[in-house]
Amino acid sequence: MTLTSPSAGPAPAEVGPPPPFDPECAVALDQFDAFSTPLTADLIPVLRQNPLTPRPTDEDLRRDGAFTVEERSVPGPEGAPDVRLLVCRPTGATGPTAAVYFTHGGGMIVGDARSGVLGVLEHAQELGMAVVSVDYRLAPETPHPGPVEDCYAGLVWTTAHADELGIDPARLVVAGVSAGGGLAAALALMARDRGGPALAGQLLLCPMLDDRNETVSARQMAGRGIWDRTANDTGWTALLGDARGGPDVSPYAAPARAEDLSGLPPAFIDVGSAETFRDEDVAYATRLWQAGGVAELHVWPGGFHGFDGFAPGAQLSREARAARLRWLRRLLGS
Repeated sequence: MTLTSPSAGPAPAEVGPPPPFDPECAVALDQFDAFSTPLTADLIPVLRQNPLTPRPTDEDLRRDGAFTVEERSVPGPEGAPDVRLLVCRPTGATGPTAAVYFTHGGGMIVGDARSGVLGVLEHAQELGMAVVSVDYRLAPETPHPGPVEDCYAGLVWTTAHADELGIDPARLVVAGVSAGGGLAAALALMARDRGGPALAGQLLLCPMLDDRNETVSARQMAGRGIWDRTANDTGWTALLGDARGGPDVSPYAAPARAEDLSGLPPAFIDVGSAETFRDEDVAYATRLWQAGGVAELHVWPGGFHGFDGFAPGAQLSREARAARLRWLRRLLGS
């Protein structure tokens, strides 16, 4: 592992106006009053007690019998508690299936293994895949490296028990949304550096990659949309404390800090044009290409952070989901 960090470059003296939201998506955004108040550290308990979306039940996860659902408690990192995994396997599978190892979003401060997993199950049902979602410990109670080490321990267990789970370890993709996208990118780095599981791909959806919070898009979107610059500062500070934005942040915490992006599995990266993470995600895809890697990048015009989850019926959201499904189908030959 290297801690040498690429320079984020000087922040521009002036930043242009923010890109407009997609009109269909903007209608959905206006319905969420929760985002009218800046997310500061004192509001973390409130957000945990009042999640923005309902927690899916086992019945929801079964998708009318398409999946079996169980929870497993597996060994965590050395000296740490066990890690809980949510395992959803396609019913009626006749052999080992491809699988998604999913790391949920929530800015490192909220969420659990069921958060956001319904969207992954939609693709998994189409392609006959299993989904394993990890319930990592949250910051600030568990700062870095606790959360990512939980995720890595669960990933190692999953590949070691692939036969038991009915999973083909050669067709295992790490995937995550927002903070989970950053964790998925970190898992790809850790697996490479530690000689760990050989991953088929990494599906990084609006990933949270850079603790420095100084990009043009972070400045443009301050006070706008979902997960603005203040919220981003809150999440990264919860994870890293006083180290946030400093010179010694690990790439396993903030993958944008990795100097070497060679030798990583193929990546799919998507992000909205009207969100905080736009520029760091575009930069990460660019650096993957510069390192000789394979990456597919989509910047959805007018998309805010997580737009497809909050406005699933919008045309932009339908196109984003279709692009992810096409990539998975090509990658896995499904």
